[in-house]
Amino acid sequence: MLVAGVDEAGRGCVIGPLVVAGVCVQSEKLPQLAGLGVKDSKLLTPKKREALYPEILKLVQSYHTIKVPPYIIDKAVRSKRTLYKLNRLEAQTMAKIIHELHPDEAYVDAADVRQERFGEHIKECLTTQTTIISKHKADRTYPVVSAASIIAKVERDREINALKVTYGDFGSGYLTDDETMGFLKRLLCENGGCYPSCVRKSWEPARRAKAEHGSKQRTLV
Repeated sequence: MLVAGVDEAGRGCVIGPLVVAGVCVQSEKLPQLAGLGVKDSKLLTPKKREALYPEILKLVQSYHTIKVPPYIIDKAVRSKRTLYKLNRLEAQTMAKIIHELHPDEAYVDAADVRQERFGEHIKECLTTQTTIISKHKADRTYPVVSAASIIAKVERDREINALKVTYGDFGSGYLTDDETMGFLKRLLCENGGCYPSCVRKSWEPARRAKAEHGSKQRTLV
């Protein structure tokens, strides 16, 4: 039997893509996957994640990643349809990955407060008969999801590092980071009050920073 795990990295970040990853492994190899020491990627150092990345790929039968750019995320966040925002986008993206992997069953880290509903949203997008197990904190419970979490995080970190080469250091990219918020304000000053494509413009702090910038510009005029 083929078992898949699917997870994401960068959901709450204001900069860069959302990266969703899935791995597919033969069920008899699941103990070997657990033996690698995989766990929720947030509990591992970047060095440990990078070390586990190639070991995971050697063991799994297949894997697939999708990088969702900020403009697609913004479109989902701004949607007027109930339940068609970021959670639905993430469910649709996970379904695409599961379709590529063709597992008999797939474990996913549920983004919705109602884990069963998240699983149903994935099933709605599938044409295969894959069994979906949608659970909160699946990345801490199921090694196959932990492995997917690591793949997603490594891919996401590489994307962020590439952005930092272009734009300079912007901290973690999360809204609670003062360095990130200072970076957003600097971008607005340097780009005539506009954000580049790497920024999720629909995020509330990003919108607030832009509004404050516009207010200052009007005051100066």
